[in-house]
Amino acid sequence: MSEHPFGPATGIGSLPGGDAREAAKTITGTFDEFPFLAELPARGPGSDMIGRTAGLLVEVYARVEPSGWRIGDRPGMDTRRARSWLGEDLDALEEFTQGYEGPLKVQAVGPWTLAAALELRNGEVALSDAGACRDLAGSLTEGLVRHLDDVRRRVPGATPVLQLDEPSLTAVLRGRIKSASGYRTHRAVDRQVVEAALRSVIEAVDVPVVVHSCAPDVPFALLRRAGAGGVSFDASLLTERDEESIGEAVEGGTKLFAGVVPSTDAPLSDPASNVSGVRTLWRRLGLNPGTLADSVVVTPSCGLAGASPAYARKALAHCVTAARSLADNPE
Repeated sequence: MSEHPFGPATGIGSLPGGDAREAAKTITGTFDEFPFLAELPARGPGSDMIGRTAGLLVEVYARVEPSGWRIGDRPGMDTRRARSWLGEDLDALEEFTQGYEGPLKVQAVGPWTLAAALELRNGEVALSDAGACRDLAGSLTEGLVRHLDDVRRRVPGATPVLQLDEPSLTAVLRGRIKSASGYRTHRAVDRQVVEAALRSVIEAVDVPVVVHSCAPDVPFALLRRAGAGGVSFDASLLTERDEESIGEAVEGGTKLFAGVVPSTDAPLSDPASNVSGVRTLWRRLGLNPGTLADSVVVTPSCGLAGASPAYARKALAHCVTAARSLADNPE
């Protein structure tokens, strides 16, 4: 293991299928240095990304409406289902991580994507109300602290790592989240407000945090200032515009979770060629190739829920082999 609290390769979170034990067995059998807690959205509402995180909230409850998840007054069937599936996934992970020591990743939706997805009683998303955003971030923080305590209790040798999924972050910063009517968009949230909310969550959980976004224009500098120890992204969406902030992030010690293996069924080439773009980027930035393996964690480009089970298994194994090739031949 290198000195940072992450392993050389891991998955993003979601997998196809609905069998928690099968998922945990695949993950722990593939990633002996950096396993993660599976998310299995095929089971239905409550095992999806938003539903699972809604189930973690403290004193805030959400239910499924035809338009999506909406905040309600009391825990209903949807909250209970979300919590029950999370318990099932944790039971399976606990079973297959007996004696494990090392980093273990769990995922939850970050405060801004959650605010852009959860509806208030009036049908508008929480993002439309600054007070609701604050309350949601507070409830999420409390829920995450409890969740991480549970993970530590179940897998005592693990060092929990929290991945905050923020696919809507760039849209929040740019005022691109649509209103309920669909005819207008919500105002862009001030960058300092966005950064402060992320920082408060990251500081409170007191574990290494990686922020994941498989959208274009990931705000690397903002995430670094907020205290993220790693940034997870779809490498195919990077442009030259991103390079300077990536270089600064790497020099500042931020780990890059490079999504280089396609997340839906595709022909998988030689694993070394999956990481050739990362090597090229390093050369262009003038970074020392010797730091590559320590700075990069290899992942699929996004969650694997849309892949076939056979491809998902292959893609995860491919990440491990690609990471090895990066360590063996950084040049």
